[in-house]
Amino acid sequence: MATPAEKLATSLEVLKELQDKGITAIRSSDISRTHRERLTSGGFLKEVMKGWYIPARPDETVGESTAWFTSYWDFCAAYLTERFGSDWSLSPEQSLHLHAGNQTVPTQLLVRAVKARNQVTELVHGTSIFEVRANLPEKNDFYIDSHGLRLFSLPAALLNSFEDFYVRNPVDARTVLATFRDASSILELLLDGGHSVIAGRISGAFRNIGRDRIADDIIKGMGAAGYNVRELDPFTTPSPIVINHRELSPYVNRLKLMWQNMRNTVIENFPPEPGLPKDKETYLNQVKDNYTKDAYNSLSIEGYRVSIELIERVRSGQWEPDNNEADRQQRDAMAARGYWQAYQQVLQSIEKILNGANGGEIADYDHQEWYREMFAPSVAAGILKASDLAGYRNQPVFIRRSQHVPPSAEAVRDLIPTFFELLANEEHAGVRAILGHFIFVYIHPYIDGNGRIGRFLMNTMLASGGYSWIVIPVERRVEYMAALEAASTQQDIGLFSQFIASLI
Repeated sequence: MATPAEKLATSLEVLKELQDKGITAIRSSDISRTHRERLTSGGFLKEVMKGWYIPARPDETVGESTAWFTSYWDFCAAYLTERFGSDWSLSPEQSLHLHAGNQTVPTQLLVRAVKARNQVTELVHGTSIFEVRANLPEKNDFYIDSHGLRLFSLPAALLNSFEDFYVRNPVDARTVLATFRDASSILELLLDGGHSVIAGRISGAFRNIGRDRIADDIIKGMGAAGYNVRELDPFTTPSPIVINHRELSPYVNRLKLMWQNMRNTVIENFPPEPGLPKDKETYLNQVKDNYTKDAYNSLSIEGYRVSIELIERVRSGQWEPDNNEADRQQRDAMAARGYWQAYQQVLQSIEKILNGANGGEIADYDHQEWYREMFAPSVAAGILKASDLAGYRNQPVFIRRSQHVPPSAEAVRDLIPTFFELLANEEHAGVRAILGHFIFVYIHPYIDGNGRIGRFLMNTMLASGGYSWIVIPVERRVEYMAALEAASTQQDIGLFSQFIASLI
């Protein structure tokens, strides 16, 4: 007779087969009742609604939202397709957010469907779907993304969105406008529908970001067809940056817009720069003296995925998360040793900056070495693979309890050079520190260690302005994480800049 551990291992194999097929929204019909109940009891499955489940981590605490936010977009795509077949789409406004590279999980997802019942479907962790009976995009105006979500194409979403989208979401609005090479795709829709008022709004939006040629082509094209267009800028402020017409990446343009939108708020909330210290040795000794306190407060552990190794450990009876203190202590010891080694590298980086080097350029050149030193002991101990030191991630990553979904691995390669360019060119040390930390964690370029590297970046940039090294107390972790979450999901950097300023 199979042992309980062997039975659980068998159920985990079934779950892994589903995950290997890309199925993360699991229906009751996808898995037998026996496996479903066993995996739910073990914490490997969570019920979202009757008949629908998502994979989960068995170590998640009661009420934790990580598994849900990780699976959210895949779940919504599968659930809506099951409900409506191909006769549905996300709203034009939600489509624009996703076209802008913004995958933040919304509190309520607005969905159009031919057979919608104009009702709200409650999900979990305060989220819901609001389905409305409304017109769908024409066949050529659909766009299906990597999750299987049915969106309005970018031109169709722009044409069908509400006017206040530009006021409420200026970063995403300017980001999607900057992806257009010319006016042809949007002008075709405007002409077909005779949308002279919308043409005036869209031409004004393009002119706001410096795309005068597209704006002029829209007005002239509509005029040639007999439509009198009155141009109106839907934004309430000028564009904070001049967007390079050759830069079409929504991720890069969005990052640049976020930086410029946030920097003035940081400056308002931050104390004046002390300037580089005259006594460099004393400053470095103070940084060294902070090590124990900093390491204690900063160390953390992230990440989980069903794997062959986990299945075999469960099968053999060696999977003992509550009792295996030796494994846990070894992992903690390797993390502590890695933090010490990374800290020594950061000290060297700070010394270069105190000697007059550009802080952003030093961080760009040195941060990969911080990362390698941080995880080298875990590789030596066999806890991690040597390939884990290769550098930036090549797979999706998620932040525990956060509605923010970090950019794809492909986008990371575009974002990191732009990020460090912004850091190197930024004049204000407080902005370098606050946005250096926030944007790095927002991009989340590594599988693990992003928070620790982000805090190293922050303190290195603080040093570039003569501010003292600060430690974020573990007692204020909830406040710290809430401030980062507000910056990530609401574009509100005020709370985070005030929080850090309070520690100086």
